[in-house]
Amino acid sequence: MNVNQSAPPVPPFGQPQPVYPGYHQSSYGGQPGSTAPPTPCGSYNGPVPGYQQTPHPGVSRAPPSSGALPSSTAQVPCGQGAYGQFGQGDVQNGPSSTVQMQRFPGSQPFGSAPLAPVVSQPTVLQPYGPPPTSAQVTAQLAGMQISGAVASAPHPSGLGYGPPTSLASASGSFPNSGLYGSYPQGQAPPLSQAQGHSGAHPPQRSAPQQASSFTPPASGGPRMPSVTGPLLQGQSFGGPPVSQPNHVSSPPPQALHPGTQMTGPPGPPPPMHSSQQPGYQLQQNGSFGPARGPQPNYGSPYPGAPPFSSQSGPQPLPPKRLDPDAIPSPQLNELPPQQKTRHRIDPDAIPSPIQVIEDDRNNRGSEPFVTGVRGQVPPLVTTNFLVKDQGNASPRYIRCTSYNIPCTSDMAKQAQVPLAAVIKPLAKLPPEEVSPYIVDHGESGPLRCNRCKAYMCPFMQFIEGGRRFQCCFCSCINDVPPQYFQHLDHTGKRVDAYDRPELYLGSYEFLATVDYCKNNKFPSPPAFIFMIDVSYNAIRSGLVRLLCEELKSLVDFLPREGGAEESAIRVGFVTYNKVLHFYNVKSSLAQPQMMVVSDVADMFVPLLDGFLVNVNESRAVITSLLDQIPEMFADTRETETVFAPVIQAGMEALKAAECAGKLFLFHTSLPIAEAPGKLKNRDDRKLINTDKEKTLFQPQTGVYQTLAKECVAQGCCVDLFLFPNQYVDVATLSVVPQLTGGSVYKYACFQVENDQERFVSDLRRDVQKVVGFDAVMRVRTSTGQSWLEKSRWGAKSGREASGICHTISPDPVHVASGIRAVDFFGAFYMSNTTDVELAGLDGDKTVTVEFKHDDRLNEENGALLQCALLYTSCAGQRRLRIHNLALNCCTQLADLYRNCETDTLINYMAKFAYRGVLNSPVKTVRDTLITQCAQILACYRKNCASPSSAGQLILPECMKLLPVYLNCVLKSDVLQPGAEVTTDDRAYVRVLVTSMDVAETNVFFYPRLLPLTKSPIESTTEPPAVRASEERLSNGDIYLLENGLNLFIWVGASVQQGVVQSLFSVSSFSQITSGLSILPVLDNPLSKKVRGLIDSLRAQRSRYMKLIVVKQEDKLEMLFKHFLVEDKSLSGGASYVDFLCHMHKEIRQLLS
Repeated sequence: MNVNQSAPPVPPFGQPQPVYPGYHQSSYGGQPGSTAPPTPCGSYNGPVPGYQQTPHPGVSRAPPSSGALPSSTAQVPCGQGAYGQFGQGDVQNGPSSTVQMQRFPGSQPFGSAPLAPVVSQPTVLQPYGPPPTSAQVTAQLAGMQISGAVASAPHPSGLGYGPPTSLASASGSFPNSGLYGSYPQGQAPPLSQAQGHSGAHPPQRSAPQQASSFTPPASGGPRMPSVTGPLLQGQSFGGPPVSQPNHVSSPPPQALHPGTQMTGPPGPPPPMHSSQQPGYQLQQNGSFGPARGPQPNYGSPYPGAPPFSSQSGPQPLPPKRLDPDAIPSPQLNELPPQQKTRHRIDPDAIPSPIQVIEDDRNNRGSEPFVTGVRGQVPPLVTTNFLVKDQGNASPRYIRCTSYNIPCTSDMAKQAQVPLAAVIKPLAKLPPEEVSPYIVDHGESGPLRCNRCKAYMCPFMQFIEGGRRFQCCFCSCINDVPPQYFQHLDHTGKRVDAYDRPELYLGSYEFLATVDYCKNNKFPSPPAFIFMIDVSYNAIRSGLVRLLCEELKSLVDFLPREGGAEESAIRVGFVTYNKVLHFYNVKSSLAQPQMMVVSDVADMFVPLLDGFLVNVNESRAVITSLLDQIPEMFADTRETETVFAPVIQAGMEALKAAECAGKLFLFHTSLPIAEAPGKLKNRDDRKLINTDKEKTLFQPQTGVYQTLAKECVAQGCCVDLFLFPNQYVDVATLSVVPQLTGGSVYKYACFQVENDQERFVSDLRRDVQKVVGFDAVMRVRTSTGQSWLEKSRWGAKSGREASGICHTISPDPVHVASGIRAVDFFGAFYMSNTTDVELAGLDGDKTVTVEFKHDDRLNEENGALLQCALLYTSCAGQRRLRIHNLALNCCTQLADLYRNCETDTLINYMAKFAYRGVLNSPVKTVRDTLITQCAQILACYRKNCASPSSAGQLILPECMKLLPVYLNCVLKSDVLQPGAEVTTDDRAYVRVLVTSMDVAETNVFFYPRLLPLTKSPIESTTEPPAVRASEERLSNGDIYLLENGLNLFIWVGASVQQGVVQSLFSVSSFSQITSGLSILPVLDNPLSKKVRGLIDSLRAQRSRYMKLIVVKQEDKLEMLFKHFLVEDKSLSGGASYVDFLCHMHKEIRQLLS
């Protein structure tokens, strides 16, 4: 697909349009629209049937290639130093030199007698270009990545296209102390081949493609090469002894003569004999081929590994194509007794998340992602890319588990791939991208379909000269209102298409009319109420004094709309322990007035006038109050607190003021005072791993669900800041924030000196971020709702008038629908099966929607999604934000598997599992995840991959990281807690993940591990990550680990003294303070670079990450190792290698 389409012959919409004064840019997120660059769009050819799916005639591209860049031409990324140079005390990471290196125990068996797959990643067949040369055919047959005269493009790994990842397995189990290290001398990896078949429908993409699709063998297409991994212990070829600890060489098969055609049904591969042919090293990502240029984690090619052809002596003969389980072990009796049953896997030969991320950045980070083509898979969330909206919503707003949906429910059930979308309606865009335009249609309001109520979008088709339009969601014919009429051009498009955002963009906003408001009345600006715990614990810890001091300045930074000089949001203040204190801060008062409500069982607001005030008008009174609060309660001895009455009071205050708003609660202890919502300490670790464990995640009482429902009806969102010294029952206290769209922050054992920066940073960001209040969201699908009324929507209430939440008429019409939204995950409340109700929604929150089939989909028309969010802005303006997305539909399973996105899939599966623990034993939830993953991969193996040995584990290219990511989910604290993880910690993590977007879950489950002392000090780029395993740590280096919530600096025991001095301002390793949370500010390049990197990482995340410095072999190192997710965990979680073996066993059982 050509992404460089010409701009339309109209002025860019980003410039002021004098003839369309009602259109202006949104200033959402504080981005002034007038300064945004224009984004001209390519031509859009009408609704779904007219989608452009062929390359633009004026632009051509070089054929993509599967070859890797030759090492002579590979470019080292700017600023990445050579990793081949090791300093004092270094232990090399990854593939090592010829010096033998012993690995320490890193893995334990996951189950009984798991199979041991060894992975390699084959190259792909080239769909375009001249016929392959003999050398290229040879390489393709062997599944090697090579570069030749024609192949010059980098391998577009990780795009979801191309061959499956093939793994070979051998029988036997891993002993408990198995070492995954070098191969015995004289061994080389066997080669086997698996066939793939060319598909009939190559997907449309804007990035270079790997042309490998998998259809049934009857297609008779060319065979897909596949290579098994290195030989396991006890298997060998004849030949000279070699010593290659972490990477081995292999002889390729015999080359075919030029012109040889691979046709006919799949069968066994031709015999392979080789005498004098060059060999290739096993590379870090598991593929065979000439050594590429610098790898993502290494600045120079692997040192000291000669090619196989440089070895003296006769070359070993390749084996016949046998099941690896049946391969004899001729050297078994020659091995030491303790190694006779040991089978080892090279961790570098299994799919690497770091390699996939780096490949995607290299292949897709340089060009903008243009959304004009249906069903495009976007770049990974770890890739920085620019989005150009040309009719489909940006992936920053919507990401799908698959961009090619099965046409039938039977096909979807067979594949078991969940069909889901992770929607972030108010996502904040980078400065280079334009915020959604705001469209004002005046009193008539936005144009919609009369039947399904879908909003006008680029996929609607205008007919009869523009007098009518056909709905793309339900096919209903609608009249065009006179004020909206416009003529059509010769292509059937409106001549003003590029002047109206709703006709050419995927995301935009409508100004809502009064019909979309409660009680047919425009809303008032929202209010913020700060509710502060002043019990003994809060005063003693210094929290109250710190908070009051911060609020004095923070009230000047409330969110505001566009160029407004001041925020329209009003503020109020409440303090509480066993009773509640309301404060009158009216501007006419000289001093604030306190009113106490002690009857917490029947809560009411004692004052209306003077409670919610404008900050600028009452600044002096507010400042006086915040100065007095810490002194008023300085001598308190009250330890008991209430909780539910506090929320009740805030909601009643908003109701009396007839506005929506947000409550900021600062709470320290379990609410045990006599009042509604009183809780008891029910923390019981004995319930873990029992059928009653689920009760630890459930709320104690139904009071909070009832209270949350009332808050949602009022538009009262709750953000909760917890400062516990012991158990506070997060599972219960978080119910109201969860159901109202709020956030929960937790600071265990809060101390001002250690936690001040984190708390203040989180508070500032939470108060300042833009929020949509009193929101309702609905997701429509392209073939209409299952039940649609004939009549127009009634206007009985604000939600009913919106057409988002409605009542069904007595005389419904049944319309056959393809897919529909059936399940929702996130922080919201639902009073029916279709409408997501949110008292508040910010730019960090996501709503995950699962779809199921109602009827057969049409492959030609595809499927459409429309997300409509009705909300009140921070200025009190009622708006509708619309996001549209077009997906492909397929009849071949191979098309489904090559268009999936693993990161989104893991996001959905984690949320599905974390909700499952509320009602099912944790073991059942874990088993469900493993079974579903095995079914997904077994279906691919059975229906898409070529016939091959049962000992091979074959993974889809775009799902090759599914096992490692799923294992991270299974080892998370919610599903497999360690001894040190508290019940509150588990409930807290469960709440956080429920609303995370795809980028956040990606780094949360697979943390980033960055070496700080490998790259040159003068480099300004982020250092390349290494895999999250202890084997990658060198005791001569310093590493930084982040997962979105935590930030660690690990210091090796042999780090050079100069590095320690430059970073920590101490003279030796022993003088570094373990647990240090703030790096000293030093005037040297290394200190500046590391502190700058930490600031950059914190700016990328939605929460402030507290720093912890960990020394090697220190007691805190166990906490750090908990995040090295490729290793076996202390709580019993499997290592990546062992889980891969277990997954292979599960797949083989399903296939047999």
